[in-house]
Amino acid sequence: MAELATACVPGAEEVSVTLLEGDKGRSAAFTGALAASLDERQYAAGFGPCIDAAQSGQVIRIDDTAAEETYPDFAPIAARQGVRSTVSVGMPMPQRIVGGLNVYRFDDGVLDAEAVELLQIFAGYAAIALANHSLYASAVALSTNLQIALQSRAVIEQAKGVLVASLHCTPEEAFQHVVRRSQHANRKLRAIATEIVERAARA
Repeated sequence: MAELATACVPGAEEVSVTLLEGDKGRSAAFTGALAASLDERQYAAGFGPCIDAAQSGQVIRIDDTAAEETYPDFAPIAARQGVRSTVSVGMPMPQRIVGGLNVYRFDDGVLDAEAVELLQIFAGYAAIALANHSLYASAVALSTNLQIALQSRAVIEQAKGVLVASLHCTPEEAFQHVVRRSQHANRKLRAIATEIVERAARA
C-alpha cells in the first residue's frame, strides 16, 4: 500500500505507514529509510504529525518544514534531512490499533487537494487491509492459545489416569494430587502432569 501510494499520489516521494498500539508506535511499512527514521523520531518523542494524525484520524500537513511552528522539534530535523513538506492522514481503524499514512516531500511545493484526497482513499484501503490482518492475527493467537490449552488438558487427563491406576484413587483425588505437587514445587500444573506421564512411560 505504501508503494502504491508513492506511485499513484502526485508528489508523494516517500511514504510510511504508522501503527499505534497503546503508547507504542511503529512503522509497519515504508518506502525509504528516511521516512522510517523520521517516523521513529516521533515515536521516541511521543509527539509529531504522524502520531497526531493516527490518534485523531485527521489530515495533518506541514507545508514548509523551515517555517513550521506547531511541531518545532520535528520540523527542523525533517528540514535538515531535505524534507520540505509532509502530509499525514489518519486511517479509519475501529480497533485497538490506530494508524496513519505519511508522505514526505523533498521538492518545493506541497500536495494539492486532489493528491490529499487520493491519499485519504489509500488510507481507507490500507486501514481495511490492516484491520483484516489484525483480525487474522487475533484469530491465530486465539487458535494457538486454544491448542495449548487443549494439549495441557490432555496431558493432565493422562496424568490423572496414571495416578488412578498407581494410587488406586478416584480421578478427583488424582487431580488434587497433581495440584498439590504443582503448588509444592511452584511449577505449572502441565509441567507436573507431563513429568508424571513421562515417568510412567519409562517405567
